[in-house]
Amino acid sequence: MTPLVEVTATLDANGVGYALIGAGAMSVHGVTRSTLDIDLLTTEARCLTPSLWDRLVQIGVDVEVRRGDPDDPLAGVVRFSQRDTRPTDLVVGRHRWQQRAVERARPAAVGKQTLPVVTKSDLVLLKLYAGGAQDMWDLHQLLADPDRTDLISSVEVDLGDLPKRSVERWRQILKELRDP
Repeated sequence: MTPLVEVTATLDANGVGYALIGAGAMSVHGVTRSTLDIDLLTTEARCLTPSLWDRLVQIGVDVEVRRGDPDDPLAGVVRFSQRDTRPTDLVVGRHRWQQRAVERARPAAVGKQTLPVVTKSDLVLLKLYAGGAQDMWDLHQLLADPDRTDLISSVEVDLGDLPKRSVERWRQILKELRDP
């Protein structure tokens, strides 16, 4: 078993909502790029309780729980790793818009599993929020389709829930798309 299989089984068994994000979700939405890990999103803070993961530790999965500070944009991250497999990161968000992204996720085949995957517009919002160089490249790839009007409209519905810096990034990206 891989950490991803064990992590999602534990989340499912405990009724925790989650969704695939990051490069895995990018791939589901038609943009392939390499990555060293698999990323999941939840907003359930109980995932930062080490005892939730006791069974995984017992079967040889390394579990590292990192709680965010009060002013950190995330509640925390839990990293699951096992020798000779890609690690899985469970990102624990703290905002209502992130919870809506988890709720709107749709099942998709990911390897040998079916996982809930964030929608393309929610993936754009997550990338805007993260704001790193790779995230900006990812955004341009997600918006590369000339028929992106519906995607842009969907993003703008929830854009006001993001911080000002994320909205400013979005405006800059739209400007770049109009004036290449």
